[in-house]
This record gives sequence, structure tokens and C-alpha cells, in this order.
Amino acid sequence: MELDPRRLRVLRAVALRGGVVDAAKVLHLTPSAVSQHLAQLEREVGQPLVDRSRRRAGLTPAGRLLAARAERIEQELAEARRELAELTGRSTGAVTVAAFSSAVCHLLVPALDALARTHPGLEPRVVEAEGPQALRELRTGGLDLLVVEYDSDDPDPDERGRGRDLASAPVADDEYRVITPAEWSPAPRSVKDLADRPWIAGPPDTACGRALARISTQYGFTPRRVHTGLEFPTVLALVRAGLGAAVVPTLALTDAPADTVALPTVPMAGHRRIAAVWRAGRSGPEPRTTALVEALREAALNLGLTPAP
Repeated sequence: MELDPRRLRVLRAVALRGGVVDAAKVLHLTPSAVSQHLAQLEREVGQPLVDRSRRRAGLTPAGRLLAARAERIEQELAEARRELAELTGRSTGAVTVAAFSSAVCHLLVPALDALARTHPGLEPRVVEAEGPQALRELRTGGLDLLVVEYDSDDPDPDERGRGRDLASAPVADDEYRVITPAEWSPAPRSVKDLADRPWIAGPPDTACGRALARISTQYGFTPRRVHTGLEFPTVLALVRAGLGAAVVPTLALTDAPADTVALPTVPMAGHRRIAAVWRAGRSGPEPRTTALVEALREAALNLGLTPAP
């Protein structure tokens, strides 16, 4: 019996993604091509590997056995890539990385620019994504690396129920700033002066939403949340329009125009942590992952963000 490792990789993708169509997206193949690979692999082993009696393709016991072997083969290939990277000092191959909007603009873009010089064999693919769906993509092979953010009062990614199948490393700490419209009169000099002013707030379950709650508790007032903003360009536009004050991380002010006023550092405002998350392997992160994380840290340092411990 001859088994083609490429077809085993296709079977592994079907197992991870739970179906032919999603597996095709990850493998950059057509669903028809995936089905053909599976059919040929079944002819090679002489028994069905995919249970086609259900709406979503599941694996038969033989299919699960081979998919587990395919996972081990992928781990061996990852180890080979690690050894080659140590030998040559360069990482190569395709790598798909996802991040939230401001991280893509201000961290990932300069990081990839640097990697193009130091690791020219890398083939990065960028996806703007965050939240539970992005984590699912990471777990099921659609992503190789995910850049996340969380409030300093929250536990780190490894402690929030993400499971032993994922690992993470901090990239940088991004301090919160309180920003106000330039034309407000009298000009506020501290957060105390904002107790009766309108606020542009993030939802309570977001990092900036929790930062505003922490600040208002410290200064003894209930913020008047008049507007809600999810994306920082939206928040900045509302502030510039004179509609309210807001809490944003320093990274969001990288390209902010001069008519956005930031108060001096506010005690207890805290910071959000930016971190990188990847699928855990038995020998640690792949060289491509390590190169990306180091490049992200360097980009953060160049922007003046605080290096994370």
C-alpha cells in the first residue's frame, strides 16, 4: 500500500475543518480537487475514510486513524523546518497571520516589511480578523498566527480557557490615553474635569470599555456614555467632531491629526496587552512564528510601546 503524504494532508484538513469546502479554503484548492484527493486516498487504502451519510463530512474510524498519523507527519515536518531555520538563520514558506485593524496598520505592516529583508523566503498572508471566529480559524488551520489584545486586568490568553492546543507570547503593552476634543472650553486638565462631559465609550466587554469603567470608578463619577464606538477611526472621528471624550490605547493615536487632544497620562488607566497566539506544538513555535513575533515586538518598540515582560 502506497500512501501519498499530500493526500494525507488533505485528509487532515478535512478533519480539522469539518468538511470538504472549508478544507479547500485552507488548502487553496477547489472543493472538487479535495474530493478527488480523498477518493484516490480511499482507493489506495481500500476502504472508506469519509462518512458521506451526514450533511457535514465526518471521518470513519480508518479516516480518523490516518488523520492522526497525518498530524504526526505535520509535526515532523515542522521540526524539519525548525532545524533548517537554525542551520540557515532564515525561515521560509507560507504563513497566514490575522490581527485587529490597528495592529495590522501599525505593527504587522512594518513587521512584514522588515521580514522581507531578513527572511525573504517567507510568504505572508494577512487577514484582518479578531474574536471567537479568528480563534476558530487558528485552531482549525486557517491561520498560523493571531494577534490579539486584552485589558491589563484580564488574564492572559493561556488562562482564559483557550486550551492546551494554543500557546501565546506577549508583544507589547499599550498604555491607555484619555482624549478630548480640541475646541472644548474650558479645556479639561484632568479626568475630574470630564465627570459631566459626554463620552464615546467602547462596549463594556471591550478593553477600552473596561478601562473607562476603571477610570470613572477611581475618580468617583458615572460616565455619560452618549456614543458607542468599536473601531478607533470611528472613535477619533467622533472626538474630533466635539461629541465626547474617549479612552483609546496609544497605538490608536499613531496617525491621529493634531486636533485630537490627549490628556497627560492618567493614573490607574492601565494598558492593554498585545499578544501573539499560535497552535501549540510539541517542540515549541515554528521558526516562521518566532520570526513574526520578534518582528512584531521590534515594530512595537519602534513605535514607543512598552515592551511586555
